[in-house]
Amino acid sequence: MYAIIATGGKQYKVSEGDTVKVELLKAEVGSKITLDVLALMTDDEVKAGKAVDGASVSAEVTAHGKGKKINIFTYKAKKNVRKRQGHRQPYTELKILAINA
Repeated sequence: MYAIIATGGKQYKVSEGDTVKVELLKAEVGSKITLDVLALMTDDEVKAGKAVDGASVSAEVTAHGKGKKINIFTYKAKKNVRKRQGHRQPYTELKILAINA
């Protein structure tokens, strides 16, 4: 059984036991959260939209962290203008405990 969840402006395909890195959430490590389901796929059917009202995914926050560093380099040709910048996106790691249909 799979579920499509939305958090942080992105959608993720999850199943029970998966570990997913999502956008940073304001939740403490070890706490349990529930996420809304956009679509639900079982072995024989697919439910989406109003058909999944009441369905949810329970997950546990396992860690917070920062992703890999991205180097940003901009310049203007022939003007001796150079700018170097880096970025590390913060994330929350979730362990999917159950899909409640």
